Amino acid sequence: MITAPGHAEVQEVDEPAPAAGEVVVDVRRAGICGTDLEFFSGEMAYLHSGHAAYPMRIGHEWAGTVSAVGAGVDPAWTGRRVTGDTMLGCGECRRCQHGRQHVCERRLELGIRGGKPGAIAEKVATTVASLHRLPDAVDDAMGALVEPGGNAFRAVQGAALQPGDRCLVLGPGTIGLLCAMFARAAGAEVHLLARDEASTAFARSLGFDDVWTEAQLPGLPWDAVVEASNSPQLPARALELVEPGGRVVYIGLAGTPSLIDTRDLALKDVTAVGVLSASPGLAGTIDAYAAGVVDPRPLIAATVALDDLPAILAGTRPPGAGPGPKFHVAL
Repeated sequence: MITAPGHAEVQEVDEPAPAAGEVVVDVRRAGICGTDLEFFSGEMAYLHSGHAAYPMRIGHEWAGTVSAVGAGVDPAWTGRRVTGDTMLGCGECRRCQHGRQHVCERRLELGIRGGKPGAIAEKVATTVASLHRLPDAVDDAMGALVEPGGNAFRAVQGAALQPGDRCLVLGPGTIGLLCAMFARAAGAEVHLLARDEASTAFARSLGFDDVWTEAQLPGLPWDAVVEASNSPQLPARALELVEPGGRVVYIGLAGTPSLIDTRDLALKDVTAVGVLSASPGLAGTIDAYAAGVVDPRPLIAATVALDDLPAILAGTRPPGAGPGPKFHVAL
């Protein structure tokens, strides 16, 4: 539980009971996301807009087993291994009715928005409509990487890559590396722009040979550029780099405004795509993981116990942690 900026603790709370249309899931694995770190630091935008407040039980990347169902839920869900959508729309508004519940104005976000408790807990309650069943080929570690994978899956869909296209990914964090994996699976020639030698070396360990720093970046034509960083400067750089008639996908978020010149967008006839959430990409991500097309598990630096989480949020890397960007909690 994050109770204030810079303060997190493990607390005993009441066991959740499923409301009508809900299930309770016994959580097996949960991931730590950049959003969680922003809650810990106090920088998360929802804290300042009123969409979130302390105390906050974080956790929106998870996998587990359904242990209880509420009224109106098929009992056959009990015992199924699942993950779930973060975005829980109202189900009634025009956006929800058109399948865009992830941008519902009244949505809750599990462990993020509207006070909906997250999945870094032994049990979590969520709507049955948000569940996605996990096949046996997708283990708990992969299941807890479906949500970030869904974001990357959608970003690569937005890039509309064809086999042989050249794609540049800006930012080799969890989402950027997953974007690179999905772009590679689509048959693209994938390049990454890295921050430093450490991130360059890790990306290369995943089989990406074309990893560059800004000073090394070759002057190649980029059919698509995926901006997956938290830099306020790189969105404009992405538009500068992409080929005329190409596509730029914006999935990274900076802490301050990122400005682009729309004259460049129009005069280069560029298609720009923004990606907010994994929601429409969750099923495709599960299929890709199950088929072995993408394996996200090398991104996990370490899997820790719940008691270790406050130190992780404060920036401590546990002894023996690998070079990957992702930490998981085993519950």
